[in-house]
Amino acid sequence: MSSEATVLPVPIDEDTKRRATDALGAVGLSLPQAVRMFLDRVVEENGYPAALTIPNTRTLEAMAEARAIVSERRARFNSAEALLSSLEKSSGR
Repeated sequence: MSSEATVLPVPIDEDTKRRATDALGAVGLSLPQAVRMFLDRVVEENGYPAALTIPNTRTLEAMAEARAIVSERRARFNSAEALLSSLEKSSGR
């Protein structure tokens, strides 16, 4: 970091700021610390520090299924054994 700091005014709605502050606080970070970390990564990677991709059809279907499971509070499998059996079948074992 250079010896002179500059202020980076970023317009953001109060709800997003509050929710981000809460989420970051849960892992021991302040909002300014997280912004500095993000910008350090942008500099280090010489670009956006994460892959920006559009999910494919299979991923979109899995995301929709996960949302449905969460919203309906239902399990996809009735037991751990059923889950493991399904995994073994899909892996060809």
